[in-house]
Amino acid sequence: MRSDVMKKGVAKSPHRSLLKAIGYTDEELKQPIIGIANSFNEIIPGHVHLKNLVEAVKAGIRMAGGTPMEFNTIGICDGIAMNHEGMKYSLVSREIIADSVEVTAMGTPFDGLVILPNCDKIIPGMLMAAARVNIPTVMVSGGPMLPGEYRGKRIDLIKGPFEGMAQAMAGKISEKEFCAMEDSACPTCGSCAGLFTANTMNCLAEALGIALPGNGSAPAVTSERIRLAKLAGVKIMEAVRKKLTPDKLLTLGAFHNAIAVDVAMGGSTNTVLHLPAIAHEAGIELDLEEFNRVSKKTPHLCNVSPAGNHFMVDIHRAGGVQAVMKVLAEKGLINTKLPTVTGRSVGRNLKNVKVLDTDVIRPVSQAYHKKGGLAILRGNIAPEGSVVKQSAVAVEMMHSIGRARVFNSEDSAFKAIMNGKIKKGDVVVIRYEGPKGGPGMREMLSPTSSIAGMGLDKYVALITDGRFSGGTRGAAVGHVSPEAAAGGPIAAICEGDKIEIDINKLKINLLISEKELKQRMAKLKVRPSKKYQGVLGRYARLVTSGSTGAVLK
Repeated sequence: MRSDVMKKGVAKSPHRSLLKAIGYTDEELKQPIIGIANSFNEIIPGHVHLKNLVEAVKAGIRMAGGTPMEFNTIGICDGIAMNHEGMKYSLVSREIIADSVEVTAMGTPFDGLVILPNCDKIIPGMLMAAARVNIPTVMVSGGPMLPGEYRGKRIDLIKGPFEGMAQAMAGKISEKEFCAMEDSACPTCGSCAGLFTANTMNCLAEALGIALPGNGSAPAVTSERIRLAKLAGVKIMEAVRKKLTPDKLLTLGAFHNAIAVDVAMGGSTNTVLHLPAIAHEAGIELDLEEFNRVSKKTPHLCNVSPAGNHFMVDIHRAGGVQAVMKVLAEKGLINTKLPTVTGRSVGRNLKNVKVLDTDVIRPVSQAYHKKGGLAILRGNIAPEGSVVKQSAVAVEMMHSIGRARVFNSEDSAFKAIMNGKIKKGDVVVIRYEGPKGGPGMREMLSPTSSIAGMGLDKYVALITDGRFSGGTRGAAVGHVSPEAAAGGPIAAICEGDKIEIDINKLKINLLISEKELKQRMAKLKVRPSKKYQGVLGRYARLVTSGSTGAVLK
């Protein structure tokens, strides 16, 4: 066993003595030792219940003859970090989480690993670590929260407070009404109820084969989630015995499956950062064009909030991620021969799966769109690429030409939007918010939700070298690469310029001549980044482009 280097033989007597100080017995130390990376804290609603789930994982490990050892990682709630300086630290935390799990799993030679994330950057951070450490690993997440209800309609954090704040500030709803909406939006623990980044990544972990069926959709507050956690404990012991390591699961084919599920469900644009970053740690180059290639042939089957009126609880009721995969498998759109942590192939897992509600998970013949939910746009503004959630864009904005309204920070753009300075036909340009320029590549949920809340999402586009929350809807194009702080063309856009966004043709262009753009680029003086000490300073020096997953050099 891998753990023998810290527990077997006379020379390891001091090590055993230290473990016995914790209360471990000789019998426990003879068994395979399984590390459990728990991201519990009292800050994130998606993580506040993980103490109960980790106890279920431990029970499963003990049932199968192993010894669990729990440790903790940090986590940030993106909703709480939104629209202030704290959001600069969100993407940064992904790398810190990956490092912390790697450090613990290497410093303590576990025989296997169970990772318990649930929200935005914690999931990819833990998966990146699993790929690095490459010991048998099973992921089990905390699950989605239930949607809230306000005035007879189901809502979530986005369709409630984030879009409601613009209505409240404009006087369209009263303070009392807004408070009632706020109180109703998040009724339980769990990751936010729609298909935002957290739930998208939890679903894609199933598609990657490193999480068990049900991981992406079983609600946080159900006993099914507890049983799933126990089963994860049992399955990690099987994986240890079979030496089923992440490198056998996280293959290029598995990433293609994950992209197919992503675009079929209409997942978050943040997956375009996270999947390449996880692949990078697995030694796989995942080019952005893979998203377009897969999206071109994969239909959009689910319309979950923020794009539609279904929620993750509906996806679960309709058969979950496995049902989505079943539809794709029947059309040959995913590889069913790949292994999974169940000990069976993708195809074997899907054998008895059925779609239980064709309104929630549609058949290919009745797909919402013939193409998948994400698109990578290129052009003279984004020669290295940019991303849009095309499934959440109004038909009127699939092709648009608008007037550039240029802002050098999210804060100044948000202020202009809330003060009514953005008009129909405008293209809001937010730059110097990329991985280096922010630093930290802030999410732009407040500007995009305010545009939607004011009813401008059919008339106003937004482009940025920053990124978006999975809860964003509308013609919002993010991850524009190269970013402004790296001398990208987005830094050369001037107020009043015409910008064309053609999502169907995968194009985004500044409508000036090539000669003029070259002249602007030659004269370009990149705005100096704000100097940061500590982790943000180190991150700004080491981070790469959003087009490569914003991984560190």
